[in-house]
Amino acid sequence: MNTAAAFYPVGTPGQPWGAPERAQWLARQTVQRSYAAEVVSKIDALRERFDVSQYGELDYPSGRYPLFAIRSRNWDEALPVMLVTGGVHGYETSGVQGALQFVDQHAADYTGRCNLLIAPCVSPWGYERIQRWNALALDPNRSFVPDSPAQESAALMALVAPLQGRFLVHIDLHETTDSDESEFRPALAARDGKPFEPGEIPDGFYLCADSLNPQPAFQQAVNAEVAKVTHIAPADAQGRSSVRRWWRRASSSIRSRRWDCAPASPMPATPPPPRSTRTAPRPRRSNAIWHRWRQCAGHWTTRWPIAECGGRDAEPAHPGEPGGLSAGLQACR
Repeated sequence: MNTAAAFYPVGTPGQPWGAPERAQWLARQTVQRSYAAEVVSKIDALRERFDVSQYGELDYPSGRYPLFAIRSRNWDEALPVMLVTGGVHGYETSGVQGALQFVDQHAADYTGRCNLLIAPCVSPWGYERIQRWNALALDPNRSFVPDSPAQESAALMALVAPLQGRFLVHIDLHETTDSDESEFRPALAARDGKPFEPGEIPDGFYLCADSLNPQPAFQQAVNAEVAKVTHIAPADAQGRSSVRRWWRRASSSIRSRRWDCAPASPMPATPPPPRSTRTAPRPRRSNAIWHRWRQCAGHWTTRWPIAECGGRDAEPAHPGEPGGLSAGLQACR
């Protein structure tokens, strides 16, 4: 991407944003879809089969947003807990809708095996505006810290804190959007007063794992099952996912965790054609995991393996902003 394409119309190049620039950025954000119509209505439709609770509420000048969690109806304190989060980045639509689809179509299959806790839309303000950040121009996924400045992150940490030590697995649904290189990474560079550095948009499904608690069998089992319904992002020349290089480069600024992407193998039998030759839309990435989740359940045998599904985080962690909910929980112990 050339420099002109990376120009962002807020702030002065090379100078971090202050309050005026953040206000200018906020004024550019407009509501493009409805959290109530597209998310809350689907949550309400699940109330007859699952326990739904409000675990917090975002309070911004532009409006208030209730935050909902969905739990197994027959919660058994003797069973481990499986946590699913979607929409930590509000613009990553497939994680939100994929989490809701999983609850509707497959969650009942886990009755008596584990307790499910699902937070399908962590960042509803960002969901409505198709925005990665919250109204303060903060990335919720970089704000899982004590006394978090992000309402979204603080509320989610409070929800899961009483269950620490009981999680069998955490599935955190993300998506690499086609706007990452044209909007969100240029905005990040402008906000922080840094040069824009082009990244990569992987073409297909992939996983990011916790390298301090590697679970290669788990990661490869998920990839193998997802490959049955959609394609896996091709590996680079070193046999790594195309974004593993990014995670390695960013790892020095993540205080509590270092993240690497899971191996891309096994690959599907027929690789997808290049983008320029495709005639059909590319499958949604995060949704695909739910179609084969049950077959992977036998591989969830260790405590707290992390699977960040379907997208890379396009933003390196900043000082005081470790990446991800699980990193935040570790920092708060």
